[in-house]
Amino acid sequence: MKLDAITLSVLQAALQQVCDEMDLTFSRAAFSPVIAEANDRSDGIYSAVDGSLIAQGSQGLPVFVGVMQYSTRTVIEMIADGRCLAPEPGDIYIVNDPYLGGTHLMDVRFAMPVYRAGKIFCWLSNTGHWPDIGGSVPGGFSASATAVEQEGLRLPPVKLFKKGALDAEIYAIICSNIRVADQRIGDIRAQAAALLIGQDRLNGILDRYGDETVVEAIAELRRRAAEQMRANIAAIPDGTYHSKAFVDSDGVVNEPLTIALAVQKQGDTLAFDFAGSSKPCAGPMNSVLATTLSSVYLAMRHIFPDVPISAGAFEPLIVRRPEGTFLDAKYPRPVSGCAAEVSQRIAEAVFAAMVQALPDKVTAAPAGSSGNFALGGNDPARGRDYVMYQISGGGYGGNSGHDGLTNGCSTIGISKSPPVEIMEQAFPVLYRHYALREGSGGAGKHRGGFGLAYEVEILRGDARASFVMDHGRFGPQGALGGKDGAVNTVTVFRNGDEHVPPHLSKEQDIALKAGDRVRVGTPGGGGYGDPLQRDTDLVLRDVALGYYTPEEASTKFGVVLSAGELAVDRKATDKLRAG
Repeated sequence: MKLDAITLSVLQAALQQVCDEMDLTFSRAAFSPVIAEANDRSDGIYSAVDGSLIAQGSQGLPVFVGVMQYSTRTVIEMIADGRCLAPEPGDIYIVNDPYLGGTHLMDVRFAMPVYRAGKIFCWLSNTGHWPDIGGSVPGGFSASATAVEQEGLRLPPVKLFKKGALDAEIYAIICSNIRVADQRIGDIRAQAAALLIGQDRLNGILDRYGDETVVEAIAELRRRAAEQMRANIAAIPDGTYHSKAFVDSDGVVNEPLTIALAVQKQGDTLAFDFAGSSKPCAGPMNSVLATTLSSVYLAMRHIFPDVPISAGAFEPLIVRRPEGTFLDAKYPRPVSGCAAEVSQRIAEAVFAAMVQALPDKVTAAPAGSSGNFALGGNDPARGRDYVMYQISGGGYGGNSGHDGLTNGCSTIGISKSPPVEIMEQAFPVLYRHYALREGSGGAGKHRGGFGLAYEVEILRGDARASFVMDHGRFGPQGALGGKDGAVNTVTVFRNGDEHVPPHLSKEQDIALKAGDRVRVGTPGGGGYGDPLQRDTDLVLRDVALGYYTPEEASTKFGVVLSAGELAVDRKATDKLRAG
């Protein structure tokens, strides 16, 4: 049968709604603030044949767009060749192995088959960031790990739920290897509940429209997504576009890592080649292949947000396997920084290449760091251990039409920083300062957005802090004459001394006690275009709002303000800008 346009549109929205409802269920039922408040999770529907993406929640992390596709495919393949137990109705598999289509160990994926008439119709899958998965430091962000085993518990696909019942033995193994184990049952139940809600809602759609109609709609939506992406690509001038992005260090060797990218546009396809990138590194800034692929997909999703999300949207994107580089990690390379940080450097390289081809569509580089700050310790007032995970936003890059977004979420997600009030209720900390980081936006005709500045004090007990951030050595890149955004900064105040990590944005296991403080300044976005072309009235407004000082107006934008009153000295400005 041939679907009419209205039915196809209704089914597209219905499949999207299934995923959105799974996302909401997951967040509302979860215990951990990183999921319940920050929404560090994602849900989707995947093909029963090869795990390819059918639909994903609009409120889920974009970096999981490609990753869950590959992890679901791996489960299907392992079942087929006998490396994994065959499924039955009610089974839910758990997997977090980075090398089986994953990210870092803290991103735990569930996968559940949905049956119709005794056969698997599709798979539902989701990912949630658990605040701890064991390993050498609380929170799993081991900045100086040299093997994946140091980062935590690694799970191949196993049945956590069998015929709807939680497997007590598997659950006991998990709890015996992670911190604050008694709280994980809330996240596990929430993650499973999201899949069950999805199954119920999907069955309702199938019952109403019929399995064959829905299957036809899925195939047509995939075809149209590929067609739309190809049409967008076809409008790009043919040629090869080069760029580079840099990771501060790998956390072990204090030298930058290079992402070298060549994007070849020919006809209606784009080929991404990372040859020339740095070799596999000693520390945890390696990226597994699934994360590298997904990073390219999410970057193109930023550029062409109108393309419906499905596996079809990826078909015209050819990513050559970056063998022999740190972007194709093999066991036992550590990978805790791959999803949260390296993925954003990959996206930055894509933006830096594509802004040359599509200057009206692509922004300067965003902050590009999730600001991973993990704090673990004991709260003597409550008589229990805790693991706190803080993520933070930063500035987005300016673009051809306007300034960058201030304190936006990371490039890879929609995750928001948990509210300060929630964090102070849940953990023995006090936020002494939490504000915009003035002056951090890169100068440009359209400046970058501003990062975040915050300071956290330990109120009670002893704790250990770890950081896996980035952009501490190099700020987010400006574009087309724009200047780079401000770098990430971390300062630890303890025993009356100030400590800056040798790797600037990475260190682990810093011992803290009551009264000690951690101060973080997140990066601002890169500027777009020549700063000397910025409207002088916009510079004046930024100074009036406290975003830049009068001195910065002069040095960054060539705008002179009159002494004694806040006004532009037009004559002096024209002279300064003329050089």
